[in-house]
Amino acid sequence: MADGARSDHPAVQKQLDRLSLLSPGRDVLGLERISAIMERIGNPHLQLPPVFHVAGTNGKGSTCAFLRAAIEAEGLMAHVYSSPHLVRFNERIRLAGELIADDYLAALLARILDASADINPSFFEATTAAAMLAFAETPADACVLEVGLGGRLDATNIVPAPTVTGITALGIDHEAFLLSPEEGAPANPMVRIAWEKAGIAKSEIPLLTQKYRDNMVAAIADHAASVKARHYPRGKKWDAAIYDDQLHYRDDQGKLALPLPALPGAHQLDNAALAIAMLRHQNKIEISDAAYRAAMGWVKWPARLQRLSPGPLQNILSKDTQTWLDGGHNENAGEALANHFKDNIDDSIHLVIGMLANKNPAAIIRPLARKIASITVVPVEGHDAHDMASFTKSNVPVCQAPDSEHALKALAKRRPQTVLIAGSLYLAGTILEANRQLPD
Repeated sequence: MADGARSDHPAVQKQLDRLSLLSPGRDVLGLERISAIMERIGNPHLQLPPVFHVAGTNGKGSTCAFLRAAIEAEGLMAHVYSSPHLVRFNERIRLAGELIADDYLAALLARILDASADINPSFFEATTAAAMLAFAETPADACVLEVGLGGRLDATNIVPAPTVTGITALGIDHEAFLLSPEEGAPANPMVRIAWEKAGIAKSEIPLLTQKYRDNMVAAIADHAASVKARHYPRGKKWDAAIYDDQLHYRDDQGKLALPLPALPGAHQLDNAALAIAMLRHQNKIEISDAAYRAAMGWVKWPARLQRLSPGPLQNILSKDTQTWLDGGHNENAGEALANHFKDNIDDSIHLVIGMLANKNPAAIIRPLARKIASITVVPVEGHDAHDMASFTKSNVPVCQAPDSEHALKALAKRRPQTVLIAGSLYLAGTILEANRQLPD
């Protein structure tokens, strides 16, 4: 099924089945089809509350989660569109703080597919249209949009005038789509990625960005200037740092001293800082200092360095075992994992990994190499994935298991102190479902 979408609600599943027949799992970039769909359904993308648009390679979802937490801590309501989902498709569309209801979702998908079958939309285009329609029909104070793939040609980029835009950490991912030859595009891969993400910049709209290599910063700045966007790069107009166990943020408006965020990992400090910068460089909604402080503790974003709670999977292991779950699958994610375990775990880790066949195992294995005690390779349900042969060059014992339950049962005999399950958000979704720890 396209993008692994499934539902236990028959009416929703019927529409997802229709969509899979129209769009058999392919990624398609470009704004022509989404523009045609929008026209047929009344242009809901022109009727949204203030839009916060987030692109990047890693950290998009976490930044969106921080944005939502701060907005809701202020007592306001936020729509959120994110991808992919982990367990249920409904996770992609949050209406005024709540996951979209099944009956409404089924009706929305039916409206989109009835209106656009001859356009042959991709999975992401159709679901983006459904989200836009829901957001236009449901009152809220703000709308947070996560880019699906790239930025310049992503379906979410149909919104002509967001309130503010932001770009998170950048790295190499989705090479087949973002690095394909194109006239006028930069040849350097990292510069090309930056250029693609900068495509969300809009005239007179603030664009907040993290720190990158000089040539990447230049590419973003040049594009922002070409469309007359107001570019605010980190380190110049705003910045953030950690000291005295607090997140210290500063910009031209002043300074904030905030608690460290609830999400584990040093990289989450960067995501929180970008969300704060985006909120402080727009004037459509007002967020108090108290709301920023509360947001640091309220924020949730599952399958990103998430500790498993007691449940059917976690209970296979000893009560003393820490089991971490992360859906990261590229070099940036691997580095983030390595930094977390270097700073917080004295013991070695036993890795359970399931990785799609189009991803590079070294992206996760290489940064963690000094910490890994063993590797257990598992399949990713419904997807082509690397098998044990892809990991045999590691200098640690490698084995294969038919699923994560069998992997953990085998590890339980070794009484590990730390287990990491990683490599794919699709795998992460099956873990959360099996452990009865569903995203809400």
